[in-house]
Parts: sequence; structure tokens; C-alpha cells
Amino acid sequence: MKYVNVVINNNNDSTDTFYTYGCEEDAVQVGQKVTVPFNRGNKLTDGYVFQVLDGTPEEIKNLKYITSVDREICLTEEIIETCIWMRKRYVCRYIDAVNCFTPVGSISKRGKKRNPFKDTLGEAQDHRKLTEEQSEALKSLSRAIDQGMHKLFLINGVTSSGKTEIYMRAIAKCVMIGKTAIMMVPEISLTKQIIERFIGRFGADCIAVLHSKLSMGERYDEWVRIRNGQVKIVIGARSAVFAPLENIGAIILDEEHEATYKSDMTPKYETVEVAVKRAKAHGGILIMGSATPSVVSYCRAQTGIYEEITLKQRYNKVPMPEVDIVDMREELKNGNLSIFSNNLHQKMEQCLKDQQQIILFLNRRGYSTFVSCRECGYVMKCPECGISLTYHKKENVAICHYCGYRQALPKICPECNSKYIKHFGTGTEKVEEAAAELFEGARIARLDLDTIKRKGSIDKILDDFQKGKTDILVGTQLVAKGLDFANIGLVGIVSADVTLNIPDFRSSERTFQLITQAAGRAGRGNIPGKVVIQTYSPENYAIIAASEQNYTQFYDAEIKLRAYMHYPPYSDLIQILFTAQTMEDALAAAEVVDQKLRKQMGVGAESDIFKPQPAPMSKTGDIYRCHILIKAPLGKRREYTQMLMDIKREINMRKKKNFTISIDFNPYSFI
Repeated sequence: MKYVNVVINNNNDSTDTFYTYGCEEDAVQVGQKVTVPFNRGNKLTDGYVFQVLDGTPEEIKNLKYITSVDREICLTEEIIETCIWMRKRYVCRYIDAVNCFTPVGSISKRGKKRNPFKDTLGEAQDHRKLTEEQSEALKSLSRAIDQGMHKLFLINGVTSSGKTEIYMRAIAKCVMIGKTAIMMVPEISLTKQIIERFIGRFGADCIAVLHSKLSMGERYDEWVRIRNGQVKIVIGARSAVFAPLENIGAIILDEEHEATYKSDMTPKYETVEVAVKRAKAHGGILIMGSATPSVVSYCRAQTGIYEEITLKQRYNKVPMPEVDIVDMREELKNGNLSIFSNNLHQKMEQCLKDQQQIILFLNRRGYSTFVSCRECGYVMKCPECGISLTYHKKENVAICHYCGYRQALPKICPECNSKYIKHFGTGTEKVEEAAAELFEGARIARLDLDTIKRKGSIDKILDDFQKGKTDILVGTQLVAKGLDFANIGLVGIVSADVTLNIPDFRSSERTFQLITQAAGRAGRGNIPGKVVIQTYSPENYAIIAASEQNYTQFYDAEIKLRAYMHYPPYSDLIQILFTAQTMEDALAAAEVVDQKLRKQMGVGAESDIFKPQPAPMSKTGDIYRCHILIKAPLGKRREYTQMLMDIKREINMRKKKNFTISIDFNPYSFI
């Protein structure tokens, strides 16, 4: 007879603890999925073994026994330890962490194996000679892999400097000595290109893929292949960090600066933190790569937490693209009301004449950004969220990009009955239309969330572009991330101000990164590329530094502002979100927590803790939202985390409560 502590698969804070069961199977082990009778009704419920107890526990009244043990699903001890760490780090439930590691879907009833990339052809590999910079980088990585040394590396390399080749050779080193590796990219749109390269290098049999666009059946079968040790390399978006591999030699985060590596759903984890935890447990290395490292990562490299590897030259020695900044205020003064400046228009004409491809980047989808009445100033807003609706011309509806609410465009203003209700602003749909009008005969495609709803649509759009079937690709940030095509002669940043004007302390950083990354898509073949940046703020330091591809210049200016304002990396920002049926209930709950925090932190907490207030998006549906923001100085995160866990536990012990509470550390959006 064995006694085990089990975490129940129940999304309820009040059951977020260990439950002791008897088990008649002596072979039961930590990580196994089990079925147990639970609660007063003894309903059969799934759970996971977190501890196998050495002896007989103190007398337990009415001890219950495990009903069955799942032979297919079993997590490793390292994974269970990581789940325990995640619960403390992100103030989530045990089961929230477990669900990150376990597969969705189930085994095929027909016994058919579902391979999501069975028809994917590997990209031909030419095994080019490494540059001197690449060779030095690989030496540092290989040394750590060979010695089983846990180290953190930041590869700071300009666009097209050959970071992917370094990743693949580091992974090859891991596989050669019997270790495994995880390769992550920030967007699902990039996985196909990476997969083709990896299949070409390593073959399909030793590679598995994990990301949210796979069917549940495909994800289940890929998980089983990984867990059974049939693969050595896992490729995917951020969820790939939870791949059930053993003996991990390297975890790689390409484009490490991207916000998509931060989860905005429970548990609200930082991918890099989970990667560090797992790599350390296996004595593996973490490799982060970017042409525009996050301010936090670069600061850590400067202080010695990460070992920085610098790649200053492009692999093919083609110079960085020629960049022009266009002041759109001057375009207006000169009577140009078009989306395109004269500079961009002329370069597009020349590029098409030379049979080169063009990318037009605007980080705003839809046709127009808002609908307004010119008579009274009325703006169409979502009745659920209170934010402006975006007009989509193809569907002829105004849509909320937050909750999906849709409304037909009114012919007259609901406020004053005026006929002067029009759509204003520019989105990717409008850019696509304007480009088609200016360049008749040009083959134009759009890549944004509206055009990739159907499975396979991303791959189709990018395949057509790669094969030269598309002349102009219009897109949001999806086109700015890691795409590697040789014939792009021009990148047009239609409006650099979109991200610059977002009310967020990272707005300048995001602007610099997006411009630099988008510009980096040009000139990756043998022909130097051109970039045109259109802006109403040409004097902004982030735009100037991006135009010069000068990361150090940007960082030096930005880090001074962060230090002055005590923003990350000089603090941890914590958002405590309260939701309730009324704003009064949400604020009342927030006031109670606010007082508890101030009392426990004592004198000096006044500057750390901001008073409760309605969240920027204060209402979604029938739910009202308010929040408390905490700016925790370096070294105080653990103290605040423990207090928040205690407060949350106290709240959850109440039999009745009229609000919910969620906690997010260093969120990328405070909406």
C-alpha cells in the first residue's frame, strides 16, 4: 500500500491543495495521472500525483483510494517541481500549471496517427561556411553544452546575421551527445518556415511541433511522441516551453523581445522564466536571440546575468537597408492627402519595375480605426467594452477588436440624426485598397488576423509571397517578425506613430523594435534593400535610432527614462485585477486588499502601491473591472508575492464573495 498526495483537476481556488489518497499499486510515481473519488458525492475526478509519501500518514478519517492510474499520461518529476514553482511565482493554482504541460485531445479512436506536417518538404541545406562571428558564438555555446553547464546567452545580432544557423548547429550538438532541445518562435506564422529548415537539416522523424493552431488530436499525438522519447527536437510558439522532454540540452527563444512570449491567460507566465527554470533543472543552456533585445534582457546582459554574444554583420555582407524618414506633416502641407508619401510612392513604382517585392507594414488592422459623426463628435463604441469600434469595409460592419462585438454602420448619427457619420483613420484593409488603386496589375495580399482565420491561410499567403506570386504584402506585426525572403527590395512603414502613441511605458521600445524588425526584412538577398518610415514624429529618439539601426543609441536613452521612473528593469510591475457585477463591488474589494497590503508593507509602501481605480477597460459585457498597480522595487517581488498569496487564500476561504481576483506580474498590457 502506498499513500500519495494528489492535486485535483478542479478549477476552484478552494480546492487548490494536496489531497491524500491510498493507492494499492506500489509502482505509482510522482507525475502520474490518476482517477480518484472526490468531494462528498465521491464523483470520479482526474488528478495528478505530486508526492509519494515515505511512510503512513497520520490517521485520516474516511481515507479514500485511487480508482485507476492512467498508463498514457505521466509527467516527470522535473515537470511537477516546475508546476510547484509556477504556483509560487505567478500566484496561480497547481492545476493551472499542470494544464500547461498536459495534452489536450485524446487518442484516436481509429488508431490513426495525426501528423500535422506529414506533407511538409524540408528546405534544401547548403551548409554554408560560418562567418568568424558565427564561429565564435558557436564555440561559446558548444563549450557550455559539452560541459553540461547551465548558462544563459543573449545573441544580439543584426537582422540577417545568421542567428538561425547558430541555433541549428547548437541543437545538432545537443542531439549528437544524446540531449534534446526546444526551439521557440514568437508567432505561429513563423513556425512553417522554421520547420521546413529543421526538417531539411535533421529529418522529420526526430522533430515534433507544438502550437495552438494544431487540432486537438494533432497536439495529443505530438505530445505522446515527445513524452515517449521518439523525438529530440520540439518546435513551436511559447507553449513549446512546456514540452515533456527529458535531458534538455538547450532551450532557444528566437526574437526574445516579443510580447507574445508573455502569457495573458492564467497562468500569466513569462516564457523566459519558465525556460530558465527548466534548463537549469536539466543542466542545459538558454539561448535568446534578437536584433532588438528587450530593454530588460539587454540590461541583464550588461550586469552579467546573461552572457552577450554580438553579431554586427549580415551573413551575406550585403549592407543594411537604406532608410528614409518622411515627415507626414510636410506631406500634408504640400497637399498630399494620400496614405503614401511621394517618397514611398516613387520607391514602390521603381521596385515593381525592377520586379522586386514590397512589404507595407501597419500595426493596425481593419479599414478605418473609428467611426465618428462630424456634426456632434459622436464615436461608435462597443457597448460591452467601451472602446472605439473599427470599421471593416469588406464586411461593412464595425467590430470591437477586444470582444468581437459587431454592429452595422448606421446611415445617420444615433445622437443627432446627422448624415455626416463617417469612418476615419487607416488600417491594413485600407492600405491594401489604396495600393491596388495606385498600382493596377500588382498582385497584392494582406496578412493580418482577419485574413488568417482559416487553417492553413497563413502558410498559403506566405508560400505565394515566397514563390513570387505576390508583389506587395500588406500586414500587421505578423510581417515584421523573422520572415526571411530574398527578393524584398522595399519595406514601407506606413505609420510609425501607431505604437508610439499607445499609453504604455514600453511604447518607445515597441516602436523601435517593430520598425527595426520590419526594416530588417529588406535586402536579405544579394540586393541592398530600401526602407521608408512615415511618421508625424520624426524627431522621436526611438524612430531616429531605428532608422539608423542603432540599438545602443536607443537603449542609452531609454534606460535613463526607466531608471528615473523606476520602471522595469528597476522594478516589477504587479497588476491586481478585480472583477464584479458592479463597479461598487469591485472597488470595495480592491479597497480591502489595498488596506491589507499597506498595513503589511508598513511605512514606505505609499510610493509602491497605487490607489484602486477602474481599469482602462472598465467594463466587459456585464462585468466591471478595477485594479491596483504595484511598482515593486528590486528585491521586493518575493515579499509582495507571498503577501498576495496569503491575501488570496484568505479571500478564497470565504463561503460567499461577490468578486474575483487575478494577479499579473509585469503585464504587457494594462487594459
